[in-house]
Amino acid sequence: MAAWQRHQAGGRRILIVSYHRVVGDFTGELQRSIPGLLISQETFRGHLEGLRAAGYEFATIGEALDVMAGKRAATKDLCVVTFDDGYRDVYRYAYPVLKQMGVPAITYLPAALIGTDQRFNHDRLFHLLGRAVARGYQPRFDVLPSAASELLDTVLSGRTRISAALDDFIGHHPTDTLLETIRVLEERLGAGPDLLPPQGDLMDWDEVRCMVKDGFEFGAHTLGHRVLTHEPLEVVEREVRESKAIIEREAGITVRDFAYCNGWYSDEVIRVLVRNGFRSAVTTEDMPNRIGGDPFTLKRKVLWENFSLGLGGEYSPSLTVCQLDDCFGMMGLRGPVPGRRPQRTEASAANVVMGPTGTPPEVAW
Repeated sequence: MAAWQRHQAGGRRILIVSYHRVVGDFTGELQRSIPGLLISQETFRGHLEGLRAAGYEFATIGEALDVMAGKRAATKDLCVVTFDDGYRDVYRYAYPVLKQMGVPAITYLPAALIGTDQRFNHDRLFHLLGRAVARGYQPRFDVLPSAASELLDTVLSGRTRISAALDDFIGHHPTDTLLETIRVLEERLGAGPDLLPPQGDLMDWDEVRCMVKDGFEFGAHTLGHRVLTHEPLEVVEREVRESKAIIEREAGITVRDFAYCNGWYSDEVIRVLVRNGFRSAVTTEDMPNRIGGDPFTLKRKVLWENFSLGLGGEYSPSLTVCQLDDCFGMMGLRGPVPGRRPQRTEASAANVVMGPTGTPPEVAW
């Protein structure tokens, strides 16, 4: 399988893996967090060991780009480790493992949230919906905005798990609608300290600078985690330009790499990135990267804890290697979710908020 994949890729496999939160207590965190964002420190270490055992050489994003562009040849298959969102868990639990094993990595930061006490909108919504279910909340749908009514009805009816309902919701609605839904839910649930999730805190700039000193790289992930294909182009321009400027100022580095929120992109977004001096951008499309491929549509495999659990619930090295080598994809048992989307104007975004919705593919935050 590996030999065939190398042939298809143009000579060498270039695997880019993506993580969000590496945690110390997976079982405890699972009770209060979005499951698909979590991986235990032990399983994360197992992934890195499994990648080495499978013959991969860990590389920086720049080294991988050089191989893709034909600027240098690779003697082994390459693996690039990436993290989205800048969760503090990465500093606490992934950073020590990476240092110990000598593995390079890049973290994509939502620049305006780093160093603050804010939480991501998806974490806030997950937490608030969980509180609503726990309290047995019964909404008055006639006085709720349509988007909030739809989300609450889906969750409280028990038709869909909270994380799956959020996938659909975030896939349809721009950030302003998410913020309005959060406001409405907080208002209906009443004041109280339990309305802000205690988990999901982000790095501060001192932690970022500490990792920079050890040679770890950082890229941009918008200012506040906006799905750019949902936004008008003036918002896209600001999110790209200002996120780059903030990270460069605070971390003292040059930012040239970007991660699309949800993995979604458009030709218009790519043009904004090029205009602002970026050299690459990563998606969440689980497909092979090919020699000569587009550096602004880099493919990634998004991983979490359950990708490595065997039938008995234990860590399975064999299953992990099958996942990393995309055995199931090659057998046609799993297909990628495409990331290319139409760029929405302000008018069309408003239509999505107020009009009927279809069934979007699953989102990787």
